[in-house]
Amino acid sequence: MEAIITIVGFLGAGKTTLLKHLVSRCIDIDWTPFIILNDYENASLDAQQFIAALSPKYVKALNGSCICCSGINELRDFVNGIPKRTNGITLIEANGTSDACSLMSFLGVGLNERFLPPIQIAVVDVKNWQKRGEHNTLEASQIQVSSLLILTHTEGVTKNRYNGVVKALKALNPLAKITTMAALDVTLMPKLLPSKHKPQNFDHLKAHWSSASVDLPNLPNRECIYKICKAIPETILRVKGCTQIAGADAYTYFERKPDGDVLVRPFNGIPITGAKLLSIGSGSTPELLENAIKINL
Repeated sequence: MEAIITIVGFLGAGKTTLLKHLVSRCIDIDWTPFIILNDYENASLDAQQFIAALSPKYVKALNGSCICCSGINELRDFVNGIPKRTNGITLIEANGTSDACSLMSFLGVGLNERFLPPIQIAVVDVKNWQKRGEHNTLEASQIQVSSLLILTHTEGVTKNRYNGVVKALKALNPLAKITTMAALDVTLMPKLLPSKHKPQNFDHLKAHWSSASVDLPNLPNRECIYKICKAIPETILRVKGCTQIAGADAYTYFERKPDGDVLVRPFNGIPITGAKLLSIGSGSTPELLENAIKINL
């Protein structure tokens, strides 16, 4: 039977990084992963980054739907249609504001018998855990029905901070195993059991955020990326985009994480939707993004 692993975690916690690690390890041990990426806007930007490792037929982007509620039927139908593969495993990355409890409640209903019961892995940003202000309850809820918690962004944190986060996680979900990406034994994932932990009540509407996207023209230099990201208010918790710099043939991908850090890296191939600037968070509008571009060009 084929394992289904859903990956949840707050915006910028490192879900895509974990997914890349899992895909690489699965390939190393002759498993055949199928991955599904979900995001509010243009999930194909992230999906294209896996084409170098996987055939495009094994990568699916689900855009603009909340797979923990309105998009669950689309997700379930798509999973049931995934082709059988030798040593197959399905990996699903949920968007960063997903109601993880609802996702696990609904996803397992109506799946084909060839699949094992879905397992959830939560990615926890140790550096920024419970520093989300009004979004702390959402972040905390995402780990409550996970079977495995992966600690990320541990670099530079004090021992007291690290131990304090682990203690808080154990209090919220005492049944979950806790590890780091480096220590994760991928071969044990299909042997994980669904969480039996009973979650606390969570207002599902807090998982519904606004988002927006606009076309992004070529930028004259790399510095424009940082200026555009800085021009977008901090209330917008996630900014990402893809563009060409100084007329280069290759594309550049960038993202601003909730803590304000901006990461820039090469993009694999040509974005199928064209160069874009995207945002997720309260107040996201096309006008806001267009103004950020205009004042910095």
